[in-house]
Amino acid sequence: MRVLVTGATGLVGQELVKQLHAENIDVNYLTTSRDKIKSEANYQGFYWNPRKNEIDQNCFDGVSAIINLAGASVGKPWTDVHKQALIDSRLNTIDLLKSSLQNKDHHIDHFISASAIGIYESDYRILHDEDSTVLSDNFLGELVKKWETKTEEMSELGMEISLVRTGLVLSEKGGALEQMLKPIQNYVGAVLGSGKQWQSWVHIEDIAGIYVHLLKSKLEGVFNAVSPNPSTNKELTFEISKIIDKPIILPPVPEFAIKLLLGERSTLVLSSHMVSAKKIQTAGYHFKFVQIKAALEDVLSHQK
Repeated sequence: MRVLVTGATGLVGQELVKQLHAENIDVNYLTTSRDKIKSEANYQGFYWNPRKNEIDQNCFDGVSAIINLAGASVGKPWTDVHKQALIDSRLNTIDLLKSSLQNKDHHIDHFISASAIGIYESDYRILHDEDSTVLSDNFLGELVKKWETKTEEMSELGMEISLVRTGLVLSEKGGALEQMLKPIQNYVGAVLGSGKQWQSWVHIEDIAGIYVHLLKSKLEGVFNAVSPNPSTNKELTFEISKIIDKPIILPPVPEFAIKLLLGERSTLVLSSHMVSAKKIQTAGYHFKFVQIKAALEDVLSHQK
């Protein structure tokens, strides 16, 4: 089997490629950087530039499925320019893939795309499953809705669609955990707001594993990609503190201060998302990490 992966050189993409290769699945990947193009039997790089509507059509050769991880980082400041980049980097990439395949003979029958749990309304009590109709109307929520709607358009090409609503990814190589870790390492870490907000997390090995499971099992539909046991911000903060042996000595950062500092982007750390993993488990995926302590000990082992 050969799959085409967008975003293969990113945080999740690198782990995904590793796991695909472990399953003897070959990878074609698209990159906007010519310097990142490699040409190996099981790892072939191809250039694309969605902003200029450019793509190397050879990327589709021998491919039976596409895994789409492309999208600008939500972690950067939400200026008007970056907010538009967040939209364009998700929608335009899918448009380019679709238009490229419309008049081309191919055997691609499965399109698996990243999505986010930010689509759900922030709430301290609701356990969101994939059928939840309590959806967010803030910028992030609307972004994810547009992203999923655009992804569904790939079904017009006869493909089965899988949407992976991803939570807080725990990895030693970057992402949200790195931003939480730095202040704690320097003794300036603190609980954010009330600390009661739920943060549905997933270990980097499990998020990649879910993509592989959806691919190999040919599963379509919407799936939450989160651990079965979400944690509160307070639990997460103090667990990191214990593992790296750096005490939390500052009081919680007030909500208003976080909003002043981050503006609209404060929703990333103040929103509460308690999200269910039951559907992906029922579909046969077995999580490697189900408890926050074990997950953090694994990714932070080099910090001890």
